[in-house]
Amino acid sequence: MKKYILIPALILILSSCEVLDVEPQSAIPASEAIKDKAGVERGILGAYNGLQSLSYYGRTYCIFSDLAADNLLHPPNATAVSYSEVDNNAILPENESVDGIWSSIYDAINVANNVIAKIPDIGDMSVEEKNRALGELYFLRALNHFNLLNYFGAIPVKTSPTIGVNGINVAREDIGSVYNQIITDLQFASQYLPASSSIKIRASKQTANALLARVFLYKKDFANAIVYASEVINSGNYSLLGNYADVFLDEETAESIFEVDFTALDRNRIAEYNFPLTMNGRREVAPALSLVSGYSQNDARLNASIAFSGTEPYAIKYDDLSTGSDNFIVIRLAEMYLIRAEATAMQNGDPLQIRNDLNTIRVRSGLPVVNSSDIAVLLSGIESERQLEFAFEGHRWFDLVRTGRAMALIPTVSNINKTLFPIPLSELLSNTNPGMTQNPGY
Repeated sequence: MKKYILIPALILILSSCEVLDVEPQSAIPASEAIKDKAGVERGILGAYNGLQSLSYYGRTYCIFSDLAADNLLHPPNATAVSYSEVDNNAILPENESVDGIWSSIYDAINVANNVIAKIPDIGDMSVEEKNRALGELYFLRALNHFNLLNYFGAIPVKTSPTIGVNGINVAREDIGSVYNQIITDLQFASQYLPASSSIKIRASKQTANALLARVFLYKKDFANAIVYASEVINSGNYSLLGNYADVFLDEETAESIFEVDFTALDRNRIAEYNFPLTMNGRREVAPALSLVSGYSQNDARLNASIAFSGTEPYAIKYDDLSTGSDNFIVIRLAEMYLIRAEATAMQNGDPLQIRNDLNTIRVRSGLPVVNSSDIAVLLSGIESERQLEFAFEGHRWFDLVRTGRAMALIPTVSNINKTLFPIPLSELLSNTNPGMTQNPGY
């Protein structure tokens, strides 16, 4: 599979160290970097590059959603204290890995905002070209804000660049306002991006629609979740692979909707943190035995997700330990079927439709069909399928929190406060923003 290398040259130009920090003194002013269509294109690639951070899709962000939940654990001989805190749901505000998630995502938002601010004044771009460029940047800004929302709750919404001392102090917005901005950005992207693209590392109309389906599900706007999931499914641009393991054997497959590009030059360290010491990994995380036993022996997802070193299980969906150049799949078609099934069930919809979507996923995995018409039984089945289908893909914690199931299933989540991560202490200490407050319980 051909690799498309996203050029990181503008990261230092356009990003800031943290959302409320001033621009680095060594940075080149954005006004000198983006003057024409070519500069805009480089800026867009820089905005995609922000997703590659090791604190983001390059390792931490996606691992923590399984580690805070019941898919991964921090083994006794592992050494990363910040990972142990997440596993025990006893996260300190000074946790450096959580700080990394916060700062890397706001850096990515700031890159997008810098390019967005320049586009209206670019003279060699047509209106259509400008809208397409803005569509990609708005998609990325929405994805970044959404990912912050899911860990931290109410967050500062950034829609203009932080340059110098401008835009430093931004108050936390209520969750509804954050969702509104995310949806506004994605609907613009859906309107102006091309209908489809064979290049899955850049956004298209259906990429935006797929993320809208996820956003509306999380927001509990089930009617719109159904609309957008159905739009993606019925578009004909994607298809489930017959063999589940093939989803992760190659890049930009027919099932993939959006991926983060990694190469040997811009590598991820997911396999390094999952693989055992005997294979030159760090084994900072390992599959929970409850997850391993949750797969039936004839479930094709078991051997495609988990391998064993002796008796020790380890995650293998992302297995390029030597170069870390395997792309990370952010959205794929299987999720659209399960979103539509769950949203339909939450509206007490047609059990036949729910079963059809649920069984589409089960049959691909080699499992028998579900025949129940009981909505509660179907919802329980959907929850189970999401855990097994998307293990180690960064969904589980968010699923348990948004459905109110975290406290019931995770013993270390002793109260509702623990369903949000703490605002990093460095963020609270680095500015005098009166709108920046800590989450309850920290």
